Amino acid sequence: MSYLDEHDDATETKRLVEGAGRKCVLLAGDVSTSEHCRQIVKRAVDEFGRIDVLVNNAAHQMSVNSIEEISDKEWEKTLSTNISAMFYIVKAAAAHMPEGSSIINTASVNADAPSPHLLAYATTKGAIQNFTGGLAQLLAEKGIRANAVAPGPVWTPLIPSTMPVEAVTHFGEQVPMKRPAQPCELASVYVMLASEEASYVSGATIAVTGGKPII
Repeated sequence: MSYLDEHDDATETKRLVEGAGRKCVLLAGDVSTSEHCRQIVKRAVDEFGRIDVLVNNAAHQMSVNSIEEISDKEWEKTLSTNISAMFYIVKAAAAHMPEGSSIINTASVNADAPSPHLLAYATTKGAIQNFTGGLAQLLAEKGIRANAVAPGPVWTPLIPSTMPVEAVTHFGEQVPMKRPAQPCELASVYVMLASEEASYVSGATIAVTGGKPII
């Protein structure tokens, strides 16, 4: 599992994985750099011999009120973390993925309904959806599937750390279910896409949006 610097969370995740009788390898670092992305793949292959399921879930966002608030550095950080990292990791991993493998990329409802306050983030989520659709076609002859999950509002540490207090207070109220999801409410979709139960699903975007349609 790759993570930035959330060492306590990573250690707890490792404890849970090992408690389920599985091996967990932790690798801290910044996925916005191509070299670290390649190191993730190398470490995984060294430890496990191959890659059967690849989940690209890292993201960066900042809420803004005007385009002038987005610095060049902020724009570049968002694109490099959210979409360039996926390209670097998939490019390195594909050679180690046998037939039947699955790639799952985390997009967002923002891919189809972009928030103006999350301009850079929403831009990358649209790119992820297109990247996934093209990737599914490109890798089909190798027997590798590629799909995207498009969450709506999900309560994660990213929300209070990147949004103003007022937005956090009313976070999730805009969807028909009138609440944000908990991360565990998305888990079953990732599991399904990773499994043989989804053997004919590729190039799809699965919405987990609390009733807000993606059409």
